[in-house]
Amino acid sequence: MNDSAVDIKNIKKTFGTFQAVKGISFNIKKGEIFGILGPNGAGKTTTLNMILGLLKPTSGSITIEGYDNVEDSLKVKQLIGFMTQETVVDGYLSARDNLTIFAKLYHVPENEIEKRVNKALEDANLKEFANKAAGTFSGGMQRRLNLVKSMLQEPSILILDEPTTGLDVQSRVGMWDSIRKLNDKGITVILTTQYLEESDALCDRIAIIDHGEIKAIGTASELKRMVSEGNVLEITLKPEDVDKATKIISNKFKLKLSVEGDIIKGDIQKDSMGLSIKIAQYLEKEKIHVLAYSVHLPTMDDVFIKLTGASFRDSTSSENVASQARFRR
Repeated sequence: MNDSAVDIKNIKKTFGTFQAVKGISFNIKKGEIFGILGPNGAGKTTTLNMILGLLKPTSGSITIEGYDNVEDSLKVKQLIGFMTQETVVDGYLSARDNLTIFAKLYHVPENEIEKRVNKALEDANLKEFANKAAGTFSGGMQRRLNLVKSMLQEPSILILDEPTTGLDVQSRVGMWDSIRKLNDKGITVILTTQYLEESDALCDRIAIIDHGEIKAIGTASELKRMVSEGNVLEITLKPEDVDKATKIISNKFKLKLSVEGDIIKGDIQKDSMGLSIKIAQYLEKEKIHVLAYSVHLPTMDDVFIKLTGASFRDSTSSENVASQARFRR
């Protein structure tokens, strides 16, 4: 029995002389939540568009539940639901009318439309607002409406492009719950996100793409172990002290370091707090003022920096989101 929802083999996509995707291969299993992460221009959107059949690969193949997405494009489109980053609802129409119109666009059988629309309203917790104009809804309510709209044709695979961008913390965690409920029903979910904590909280596996290449694929735990089997030390300094401090820590304490702006990071295997204090004290003795230091388990941001050389930190309170998600689970 084939347990693949999506099977991608050596796909490439070239625009003129620019190669956006450089021969990537990966498999997405039925029923999993699969995250695709990467910095801007990494090839994420191009890859999603090829999976959706909106772009034809220059070479390679994509199979969706056994169907070639070029040769069997009509069948593939019936299997996939897609929620864009932008919330696409008509603010002048009611929630019910928005869903009814899209059910017709998706060619839902006429005798099925009312039943599916009612179910969508229930799933989105919008039954009591069914006849109110969508333009009066909060951002979270509109996004939930957008989500159930993408499920009207009852796809087995759902692609979500940054589904919680722009939402407040409470709405974002609510969207996470909605995504989990769909997945619990057996829907395969593929998502891109700009919030690393979102991929950590939701995804069974994560692929990190950069410069059109797959840098790593694995569970969040597996990816974090690529950074450190122990803890990560972070030391914040004045910018003019970073180079000198990096040399001192490398030579004196034999740590492998990376530098991100005015932050030095190192992998600490044992006695993490004791060693971090010793390092801070030694730097102070060398007339290098330590502004802050911390020791923590590896995060997805640490993974992202290690693999791409870029930070993926968002400007929102990620800790609040993560803590609320753990409370709700």
